[in-house]
Amino acid sequence: MDLLSDPDNLDLYLTGFSWILRLTGAGALGALVLGVILAGFRVSPVPVLRGFGAAWVNTFRNTPLTLIIFFCYFGLYSTLGLEIVEDIALNNFWLGVIGLSVYTGAFVCEAIRSGINTVSAGQAEAARALGLSFFQVLRMIILPQAARAVIAPLGSVFIALAKNSTIVGTIGLAESSNAMKSLINDYGSQTILIFFLFAGTFAAALIPTGYLFGWMANRLAVKR
Repeated sequence: MDLLSDPDNLDLYLTGFSWILRLTGAGALGALVLGVILAGFRVSPVPVLRGFGAAWVNTFRNTPLTLIIFFCYFGLYSTLGLEIVEDIALNNFWLGVIGLSVYTGAFVCEAIRSGINTVSAGQAEAARALGLSFFQVLRMIILPQAARAVIAPLGSVFIALAKNSTIVGTIGLAESSNAMKSLINDYGSQTILIFFLFAGTFAAALIPTGYLFGWMANRLAVKR
């Protein structure tokens, strides 16, 4: 049967990309929360927190994502017995989300820290003079302004996250790269068509997303 006429192939294709969407969404949320916390640590007046944030960022930015995903599966799951849910596919999904979050969170942290550095130090000093604590200043004054300056960098980080999500297939999740491999095994003579089908789907989704983040960055940029 032809590749494009078999409904099972369409189901495999859609299932693969549905996992990518879920990995990207959950991983982006986890990385954003973690990145904001780490950025707060990195600009904190407390040396221990600054050291922890720097160590986290330097460690995970310089560790291959594949190794992190493998550690989540073989270390957390196989060795330590961490079972988030009983369903194997969902458990692999959440292990992948953990790996993507801790890795991408390091890049989110640096993007947000660069945005924090664009905010005038005088605003923080004035807020502290009014009696606000460091974390109150960060939450109410610094981060809202920094967020507008980091839309484009965060967009690049999250687009990279979407592409990196395919690595979770190495621990058995049936995402798009595994779906492509399965189709190539069954339709080896149509390998080029399969490649362009999957690559084109990523391009069709991520190129407009990049332009969207760029438009938002220009739209919301702080005029100086």
